[in-house]
This record gives sequence, structure tokens and C-alpha cells, in this order.
Amino acid sequence: MAPLTVGRLFVGWLRKCWLDMGAVYQVVAMLALLLVLLLAGAKVLAADGVQSAAPRPAARVVIPGHSTRYRLAIERETGAVFGLTGSPARIAAQIHQESRFKPRAQSTYAQGLAQFTPSTAAWIAKVYPAECGRADPWDEQWSIRCAVMYDAYLIAHVRAADDCERWAMGLSAYNGGLSWVQRDQRLAVAVGANGQRWFDQVEKYSGRSAAAKAENRAYVRRILRTLEHAYIDAGWEGSAVCPRSA
Repeated sequence: MAPLTVGRLFVGWLRKCWLDMGAVYQVVAMLALLLVLLLAGAKVLAADGVQSAAPRPAARVVIPGHSTRYRLAIERETGAVFGLTGSPARIAAQIHQESRFKPRAQSTYAQGLAQFTPSTAAWIAKVYPAECGRADPWDEQWSIRCAVMYDAYLIAHVRAADDCERWAMGLSAYNGGLSWVQRDQRLAVAVGANGQRWFDQVEKYSGRSAAAKAENRAYVRRILRTLEHAYIDAGWEGSAVCPRSA
């Protein structure tokens, strides 16, 4: 028998059953069907509401569209310095936090994409003359290259329990100075904390002003536990060195 014929017979049988039912039963059947539909709709809305109520921190990050202009340079410089273990997404996260990828960004003390102070720019040019020869924080390629070089220098000069903690120490030093990180580590050890762990250990102790400490700690946490994850989620190369913020 053809499928079309079977379909017609089935529809006809349903119609007969419906007509054979009394009016009361027809109303009950309609109400039951409506209740099923309402319950199904409420379940879908509830599930959607749970997802919307608690988005992951990285989902709230707005990545500047013009950041793609610098993606190739970031990938190239990261690979040149860190090799296969490098994470371009981490460097992008750092530049995002520093300047939102604005090459003419300027604060009270710092300049350019990577927000070098003039003194630090001059210093890094002396430490790495081949890579950072003429210091120019306003030059976009120089900023990217020498920010990566500076990161490498800093994480090589801190003592830490693992790569996550090492990068946390290094970024704290980038933001506030290596000597301050070393002081904070000594202060943490003096009170019985673990001087080789940044999160919930060294980060709690500092002789800096309250404002400087708050800025520095937020800088590290946002880059490593929110922004790097956001850039990876957006398709940038790399692997997160620290867990995502809860």
C-alpha cells in the first residue's frame, strides 16, 4: 500500500475517533495537550535561563575587532621567543589589558600597545640590542616584539612552583616591577606563606600602597584567568597556563 494512502487512512481513523468522543472528552483531551505543551515550553525556558544567568567570565570579554591586525606579529614573536610552548593568546590578553590594542594609548607613565615606560623601553633595548635595538614604544612591531622579550626575561628571573605561578609572578613584575615581586615573595615567606605560589599566597602580601596592590593583583588575575581564555575561545592559538576564573 502506498505511503500516501496509509497516511490518509490514519488521518481518517483519528478524525473518526475524535468525532466518536463526546464533547466533554474532547475538551479534556485539548486541555491535556495544552498542558503538555506548556510544561515543555517552561522546561526549555528554565534551561535557557540557567545558562544565561551565569555566563563564564571569558564570555563577557569584548575582543577588539582591530586586534586581528596584530595577530600574525604576536604569533611570530611568541613562537620566536617561547617556541612551541608559547601562547599567542596570552600575549594578546596582556596587550588587551595594557591598551585594548590601541597603538597610541598613553597613560601618565606609559606609552603604546604594550604600555612601556620610557625608562623600561630604554633598558630593554640595552638588554636585547639585536631584538629591541632602537627603543620606540610607539612602534607597534617594536612593542609586540619587546613585550614578549620582557615577559621572557621576567619569568626567567622569578622562582615559582609551576608555569601558572611563574607567569603570575612575571606579569606582576611587568606591571609593577621585578624588585617589588621579589620583596612580596620575601614578605610572604616571612609570615609563613608559600613564596613560590602567587595565587592566594604571595598576592596577599605587599608593601605597596593599597591602590597599587589592588591594580597589580587584578592585572595578573584578569590576564591569566579571564582574558587568555577569552582569546582562546575566540580562536587564537595557545593553551591556557592557569585555570579559568570560576
